[in-house]
Amino acid sequence: MVRGAAVIVVTIPEKKVLDLPAGLFDDVPETTVVIDTGNYYPRERDGRIEGIESGMMESAWVAQQIGRPVIKVFNNIYADHLRNLGKPEGAPGRIALPVSGDSTDAKATVMQLVNEVGFDAVDNGGIDDSWRHQPGTPVYTKDFDTEGLKAGLRKAERARTSQWTASDKSPGSFDQPA
Repeated sequence: MVRGAAVIVVTIPEKKVLDLPAGLFDDVPETTVVIDTGNYYPRERDGRIEGIESGMMESAWVAQQIGRPVIKVFNNIYADHLRNLGKPEGAPGRIALPVSGDSTDAKATVMQLVNEVGFDAVDNGGIDDSWRHQPGTPVYTKDFDTEGLKAGLRKAERARTSQWTASDKSPGSFDQPA
């Protein structure tokens, strides 16, 4: 069981969410923020996840599986960039990251965390708006500043392309998607 944390970060392959122990978050206070950094790669790693294929947003599906609301962030930046490209607040060229979630208080906590690790945070709305920074969108793995990120979020299209939906042969691998 998880205890004593103000923020919990879930960073596992989407398909592995189903393998988390039942009741993992039962003793976690409601005020504890749960961050979801995951992305759905149906053709490369995760295979078909019916809820997501049926139109549920990835993080809404994660929240449903773990029984806790989540804040979506850190999913559209390479791990190496997250580790090495943070800059002090106000620095020119600072990368901006989208933050999606339904709790204003939880988002405020996460946006402060994003700032503390060296990035500008942009409020992208509720968890059902998190599709704007999922794989296949204009902001996915792009190191935009705040204005560039906002422009990319506005250009995003909700419909998943065939590249980001499961096939009858899913999953494959990152070298050979199915």
